[in-house]
Amino acid sequence: MTQIGQGSPSHTIALPAVKKSVTLAWSALTDVGHRREVNEDSLVTAWPVFAVADGMGGHSAGDVASKAVVTRLAELGGTPTTTAESLNQALALAVDDMKAGEGVTDLGTGTTVTGVALAIVSDAAQLIAFNIGDSRVYQLTSGVLEQVTIDHSVVQELVDAGRITREEADVHPHGNVITRAVGFHEPPVPDYRILPLHEGLRILVCSDGLTKELTAYGIRHFLMSNPNADDAVAALVTAALENGGRDNVTAIVLDVLAVDDITDDAPGA
Repeated sequence: MTQIGQGSPSHTIALPAVKKSVTLAWSALTDVGHRREVNEDSLVTAWPVFAVADGMGGHSAGDVASKAVVTRLAELGGTPTTTAESLNQALALAVDDMKAGEGVTDLGTGTTVTGVALAIVSDAAQLIAFNIGDSRVYQLTSGVLEQVTIDHSVVQELVDAGRITREEADVHPHGNVITRAVGFHEPPVPDYRILPLHEGLRILVCSDGLTKELTAYGIRHFLMSNPNADDAVAALVTAALENGGRDNVTAIVLDVLAVDDITDDAPGA
């Protein structure tokens, strides 16, 4: 397990290119769970990138793969915004790093990755949600929870084809089989989605160790009943562990506290 970055109760960054400032709060927590010996999840909260990588169980050195991804994504930190092109490049470099990783066999290793990053898109401050695998991004807006990402998994393909229901997918024996990953000597191919940035938006980034144990209703309950980001991640991870904790559990909660206008003579403009 590799964790890069610390939580923040309030962080404001100026975006003079679009004459806006954004104030965020965030917190992150990871746990090995009750059944795993090693935590193969890794995470990064290094502004402007917030991401979770879940090293693939059953494959060699999944922790090497997840560490490689978050380490490369962390290199994008320290700038106000990033781009999809920069995210693509970071993931490609991570695949190269995996090839030289300790304990990696000729079969390679892999990891999921999902997260959000601040970007300027269409002359506006936006969040870019990105995903490879079955870790997830959710957004909570005005009490409505939406799963932003689509799982790259066998069961999701069965759901999309109408062969099983969403409820059947939750208990399907092939629930751990993903169809896209970062690694295995293949070019990483993320899905992207633009999320409008606005005050009151709450983002959850999590590994499947959380979503295996909590329903969407449960996730919404804990996000709604814990306004503080620290309390929200603690409640989510604790509930996942109490419900079984069959896998590593990782969660990042990111809150948009304010989006304000800045003038040419404002500090940082």
